[in-house]
Amino acid sequence: MSLSQGIPSSNISTGQSRWNRHDTSWMLSLFGTAVGAGILFLPINIGAGGFWPLVVMALLAGPMTFFAHRGLARFVLSSSQANTDFTNVVEEHFGVSTGRIISVLYFLSIFPILLIYGVGLTNTVDSFIVNQLGMSSPSRIVLSGILVFGMISVMLAGEKFMLKVFEVIVYPLAFILAGLSLYLVPSWHLPEMSNTFDIGQLSTTLWLAIPVTVFAFSHAAAISSFAGAQRRHYGDNALPKTEKILKRTSVMLISFVLFFVFSCVLSLSSEQLLEAKIQNVSVLSYLANVHDSQFIVALGPLIAFIAISSSFLGHFLGARESLNGLLQKQTRFSNKNMDRLGIIFMFFCIWGAAVLNPSILGMMEAFSGPIIAMILFVMPMVAVYKIEVLKQYRHHFSTYFILIMGLLAVSAIVFNLV
Repeated sequence: MSLSQGIPSSNISTGQSRWNRHDTSWMLSLFGTAVGAGILFLPINIGAGGFWPLVVMALLAGPMTFFAHRGLARFVLSSSQANTDFTNVVEEHFGVSTGRIISVLYFLSIFPILLIYGVGLTNTVDSFIVNQLGMSSPSRIVLSGILVFGMISVMLAGEKFMLKVFEVIVYPLAFILAGLSLYLVPSWHLPEMSNTFDIGQLSTTLWLAIPVTVFAFSHAAAISSFAGAQRRHYGDNALPKTEKILKRTSVMLISFVLFFVFSCVLSLSSEQLLEAKIQNVSVLSYLANVHDSQFIVALGPLIAFIAISSSFLGHFLGARESLNGLLQKQTRFSNKNMDRLGIIFMFFCIWGAAVLNPSILGMMEAFSGPIIAMILFVMPMVAVYKIEVLKQYRHHFSTYFILIMGLLAVSAIVFNLV
């Protein structure tokens, strides 16, 4: 049995083995999903642990990102049904009861992040209007409603339009990240190398840094929709094309994000990184104060807006698909009515969160964290030993590697919460 069983060969397009615009569009959308506002805190969260843990995590980030998302995509494509999504695949392989529990947890791992982005987007635009434009703060109800409606409207316009919007958003984001990283190069200094090498402290620092690395590069929310799109577009050739796109996405993520992280970390001392972590400010806010740079101050809101917008779209894609899958099994509505009902529900929830601006966002993010680690790292690797169609990946190094990293990530998150 192949991973593409049930896909008619007539769906296979000519010239499918060559890289094309469709592949580039999805690579950019996955990149945009991964690079959220958290990138502004990533250099501080990872760099504050010291230079050597940063180097080790930088070496691990590439394999972790590619192998984990490839495993989840393989799991989605392992279904015997041609047109399916994550909720159907987990029920097919794990049974109805367990499958529905996993599907609910999957939705709950994505949806709180959407609420966070709704709040973040509103706060970012409001701050820009007040501080950069010198205008009075607009009505939060109106501003948040317009922003959330605008983001959701992009998704309602269809897959092709969504991918074009990602292109418009992600290219400037990548350009700005690279430009800012280069701008900081003249202020680089040699990292502080300690003469004592405490393997115990290094191990603990690395352990606690794994979740930060996992979520900094995670685009799991869009993988199910992404895999389904490749199945529709490439038919039996979906798996190799999916892996090729994921590999290039991982290379792009590692290249731009790690260059940005190292450039920021090498521009600050270990004391400054710890101070920034205690203050809980973004790296751009701290760099602007240290360098007294209006250039960095001006870039902050722009990077935050682009990053939040791109990641919002990717996470909405996953939340919409998973909610539709859950509603389909609980109601007798048509697919079109279910989709409308789900969109209305999510719109008012995100809008309500943006208006209320709750202070429990950290708790919501902590709730999403362990579930994402379980679904992205652990569950697909368990499926390799449970599902016959995936047996070819048993005893592979990548299977053991991702399973171990997933368990370490979950344990580190639980440890931090406790």
